[in-house]
Amino acid sequence: MRRILTTLMILLVVLVAGLSALVMLVNPNDFRAYMVRQVAERSGYQLKLDGPLRWHVWPQLSIISGRMTLTAPGASQPLIVADNMRLDVSLLPLLSHQLQVKQVMLKGSVIQLTPQTEAVRENDAPVAPKENTLPQVAEDRGWSFDIAGLQVADSVLVFQHDSDEQVTVRNIRLKMQQNQQHQADVDFSGNITRNQRDLALSLKAQVDAGDYPHLLTATINQLDWQLHGADLPAQGIGGQASLHAQWQEEQKKIAFSQLNLTASDSVLKGEGSVVLADRPQWLLNLQFDKLNLDNLLLRDGSAASASVAQQGQSQKSQPRPVIAANGDDADYRDLAGFDAQLVLKAKQLQWRGMPFSQVSTQVTNQGGLLKFNELQGNLGSGHISLPGSLDARMANPVAMFRPQLENIEIGTILKAFDYPIALTGKTNLSGEFSGHKVDAQAFREDWQGEAQIRIADVRSEGLNFQQLVQQAVERSTNVRAQESYENATRLDLLTTNMSLKNGKVTLENISGSSPLLALDGKGALDLAGQQGDMLFNVRVLDGWQGDAELIAMLKNTAIPLRVYGKWQALNYSLQLDQTLRKYLQDEAKRRINDWVERNKDSRDAQDVKKLMDKK
Repeated sequence: MRRILTTLMILLVVLVAGLSALVMLVNPNDFRAYMVRQVAERSGYQLKLDGPLRWHVWPQLSIISGRMTLTAPGASQPLIVADNMRLDVSLLPLLSHQLQVKQVMLKGSVIQLTPQTEAVRENDAPVAPKENTLPQVAEDRGWSFDIAGLQVADSVLVFQHDSDEQVTVRNIRLKMQQNQQHQADVDFSGNITRNQRDLALSLKAQVDAGDYPHLLTATINQLDWQLHGADLPAQGIGGQASLHAQWQEEQKKIAFSQLNLTASDSVLKGEGSVVLADRPQWLLNLQFDKLNLDNLLLRDGSAASASVAQQGQSQKSQPRPVIAANGDDADYRDLAGFDAQLVLKAKQLQWRGMPFSQVSTQVTNQGGLLKFNELQGNLGSGHISLPGSLDARMANPVAMFRPQLENIEIGTILKAFDYPIALTGKTNLSGEFSGHKVDAQAFREDWQGEAQIRIADVRSEGLNFQQLVQQAVERSTNVRAQESYENATRLDLLTTNMSLKNGKVTLENISGSSPLLALDGKGALDLAGQQGDMLFNVRVLDGWQGDAELIAMLKNTAIPLRVYGKWQALNYSLQLDQTLRKYLQDEAKRRINDWVERNKDSRDAQDVKKLMDKK
């Protein structure tokens, strides 16, 4: 044991002495000109190192530099600026006067991928048929140069495409190790801040750059992400993902496949691609096992709805800010900058509390003309289809949709869009609507269109039309009605024609029927003001007891009923007195005429007849 320890100590002393001698004998600044020349010859980039180079022995033999910059040919600004750079080198090649760099580490660097840092090709420069920036085959020039790893820490990446807004990636931590076939393991994390939102990313991937720059492939095995900020749910959105990606230089094409992504409780699979031409071309084919938009989007008006629902309660938290917009109108100008084809299918989709199933969507965009060729799904036992288009090529965008509802519960729709109308029933609707902005508030204020509506099994809470008429008749006559304690109007079927203009709904040709009730009418609704004025002609067909003649008259006589005011506090006006007065007048006139007819030879009857004729 003593001999082994002695041997180890001797080896350690020799190693330390060798390293010390190497550091004393080899000046790292001798490599400065070589590194600059190699970078320029292989890539055309200009490497600049400020300050002297120095050795760093422990725990890895390294060359330390001060501030460094890397600038593309003809660029006005450097591509990379770093506070310092560390080159981890191999020991044995130094003995033969060779520099083998195992790893480059940049700390406190700023990487700018902007138009100002792009290479500028000279007008008279020859165009190579095939560019190749792979490391050159080692040749006997006195030196060799090889890099196997890269580390970036505490750094910032600034990305900007043409005149688009800059995207900044902060807190970058990157570790990459590659083999001789240029296959690399990548470990990356960083934060992207934009539009008052922060996206935290971390990923582990395998990258194959064997044919770079013509082809670059990557398999991302693990990607964790978390998004927080304005106009997002308070808890943020986060999840994991994995995918296979590929970059094709000649086609300027990015493609991905085998995508598996989770976002909160939503699960996505699919594939897609984008060609980075002057007008990018997107192709996306996505499938969702579950898509919960309520957990991914901050619903319009949700803050207002929450404040109404919580009146009188203690609210310590302040409402979160939302992203500021340039004016009140929606900006769809970005649609003009790309073409796209999207196919989306979702087994389950939740939006505004509505549980859809078997959702299918096919959307195309051609330079700002967005077409919803297919947008359909099931809701409960019903089916909804919403094909349409959005033309953003003009100064004022125009959206047009042709909704088709089959057996859809109307109460679910009204509740989802916060309409305080207590109406339920299976609805069939066919119509066409248009506007300039696609959201619920714009529909309430400035959309227009027409539709035909048919609702089965109608139940309207708050007013029982049958009960209103019968109670009024009971107070004025000796007719009695069957007691009903239900505070709702029921109809087997209700039909109407609807027209919408700037938030004002006009209902024409209203017709409803049931075994107890029949009605017709017309009316108007103010969507923004949440109030209305409806006029019905109501006939109560059953539930009467008493005078048979009066009951027969009531069954065949429409009683005018006006319902008006705020939806949450409706008023009504029942014009029964006029109907009963006319009935009594007609009944009295009939009886007098009968008496006159029976006593037509008497002088009194003749006088009464003359008096009646004058009236």
